[in-house]
Amino acid sequence: MSKKLALAGLPLVLLLSACGGSDPFEEGDDAEGGESGAIVVGSADFPESTLLAEVYGRALEAEGVPVDYQLNIGSREVYYDQIEAGALSLFPEYNGAILAYLDDEAPSADSEETNTLLEEALPEGLEILASSEAENKDSVTVTREIADEYDLASLPDLADVADDLVLGGPPEFETRQQGVMGLESVYGVEFGEFRSLEVALLTKALTDDDIQAANLFTTDPQIAEEGFVVLEDPENLFGAQNVTPLINSEQVDETARGIIDGVSNTLTTDELTELNKRIVVDNENAADVAQEWLTEQGLA
Repeated sequence: MSKKLALAGLPLVLLLSACGGSDPFEEGDDAEGGESGAIVVGSADFPESTLLAEVYGRALEAEGVPVDYQLNIGSREVYYDQIEAGALSLFPEYNGAILAYLDDEAPSADSEETNTLLEEALPEGLEILASSEAENKDSVTVTREIADEYDLASLPDLADVADDLVLGGPPEFETRQQGVMGLESVYGVEFGEFRSLEVALLTKALTDDDIQAANLFTTDPQIAEEGFVVLEDPENLFGAQNVTPLINSEQVDETARGIIDGVSNTLTTDELTELNKRIVVDNENAADVAQEWLTEQGLA
């Protein structure tokens, strides 16, 4: 199976994890696990991944499991191989993204089917644990005012009104099946205009009413900050991108697996979005945010 990092339809934040960043293993560190059998938790080089690594790691530490951290690694080409080699024990992944990395012909699917395909694609020695409800995926998002004015809660609701609205997004969104083409073919939604904008400009364009809908990623902290409404995707056009721990099977025992599953079963997209806001917008420390959330949830 081919392993491609830059894949159409994957959220930008996921692609950032595959573009550069430091390589803590460049000197050939392929030791198995951490010191004294510690679980080594890794993260990619974007804030959400670091936050998730802290969440899972600190939950384990709260139950007396020794943990080491390798944060901000960067490329999936680096960290995936190190999980396989045993230098990393646990990595917070996204089920759709890692499946696409392993099999670029895998279909867009719901979480259950995605995980089934992923389990088949993973090599011996690697496995996934329970997926979280929390996802970071493409969306069509509107302001609360637009949602109320046009009675919008899900993508099908756009079918009769989209021709009066302008959709904004990065240029590639206009030509992707998991984008404008899919909105038309799956939902019969045709916007009056598509406006190509840099991701960083979408929030302001939405709040200024230069556009009435935007392709935002579902854990973008500005969604919580501005009170935007993410329209539901009942036909799963954008596929599953659930937070899903990837582990080296030999290095994570049953006790640790139960702790990790407990975190995944508690985390939601809304909560993850709010935690991202605290880090990205409010400039709080990821470790502190993770610890506070775990304490609030009774997980630490």
